[in-house]
Amino acid sequence: MNSIKMLAIAISATAMFSTAAFAAGDAAKGEKVFKKCAACHSIEEGKNKVGPSLHGVIGRECGTISDYKYSKGYQDACEKGFTIDEAFLDEYLKDPSAKISSIAQTKERSKMTFKLKKEDDIQDVTEYLKQN
Repeated sequence: MNSIKMLAIAISATAMFSTAAFAAGDAAKGEKVFKKCAACHSIEEGKNKVGPSLHGVIGRECGTISDYKYSKGYQDACEKGFTIDEAFLDEYLKDPSAKISSIAQTKERSKMTFKLKKEDDIQDVTEYLKQN
């Protein structure tokens, strides 16, 4: 009987901590955070700036905007093939060059030098991007 109680407690604790670790961001706050990104990115479909449009970015295959010139490092990473998802953005927004280098398995630089340092900002802007 004690082992069943312990198992139930362990499962409850795991669920509680997992939910906190992967809590959804706040899209309204993310829209405000995105203003920092808007100097180089738009969320309008087909409207690239210095960076590519981020319209529909969640679920997009790497490097698939045909009228945007990606950096060599990003192209090298895209050759490995990956889809942009929440887990990718979580790491990429913290340090774009490090994430691209880890995928390409070589020292690469991203055109994106801007980094988000706060986990809440990353979750919020990701939630905002999911809706656009």
